[in-house]
Amino acid sequence: MPPPPQQLNSLPHWHIPNFVLKVEDLAHEGATIFFDNVKPKEALKLAVEASYTWLYTPLTAPTHVKTITLVLRSFNGVAYTFGTHVDKEIHFSLDYIAGSAPRAKDEIQGVLVHEVVHCYQYNGLDTCPGGLIEGIADFVRLNAGYVPPHWKPAGGDKWDKGYDTTAYFLDWIEQRCGRGTIRRLNAFLKDRKYDTKIFSAVAGDSVDVLWNTYCQELKKPDRQKGQV
Repeated sequence: MPPPPQQLNSLPHWHIPNFVLKVEDLAHEGATIFFDNVKPKEALKLAVEASYTWLYTPLTAPTHVKTITLVLRSFNGVAYTFGTHVDKEIHFSLDYIAGSAPRAKDEIQGVLVHEVVHCYQYNGLDTCPGGLIEGIADFVRLNAGYVPPHWKPAGGDKWDKGYDTTAYFLDWIEQRCGRGTIRRLNAFLKDRKYDTKIFSAVAGDSVDVLWNTYCQELKKPDRQKGQV
């Protein structure tokens, strides 16, 4: 007998929300760069799938987000996200996009991944430190492969400095304790207030012990570039 046909689509069936795009100034250089480098629907879908992949399983992935609206407009800064439980809105700076022209495709996708995570991640009933919130978003961006050239693992006196500093720390925890560790951390933040004890629960040590160990490993001369 011939072998059974291979499953054509082995990817999880994620809930994909409706996407809405608004552009305030089509004549802006950033708008031209955006449309020259990404297909909005595909880029947003990829960002949603990255959020699901690294923070959830097909059984736990939330389905409450019905609409994600992406607004491209001119303002200082990069991007920000807000909205209700079911409707999210991401504002992305056309000025920033214009300034990222040399690596626009990866940078646009990376920012979209980061901001879409904010549409889905749990936040300890609004008690989670901002540094951890931003670090989780960049942890997903890091593992989705959209790493800016200036990112690198870094120590210091604060594990929750946020963004790439915290992202690399969380990635180290993920590698140390096994894939799904940060997914479990996110799950802990669903129905309970934030407490540093969650690190002991998901990673076996206090966050201070983990951070100190991480910083010591960063100092090892034989560590691989970009990894610990």
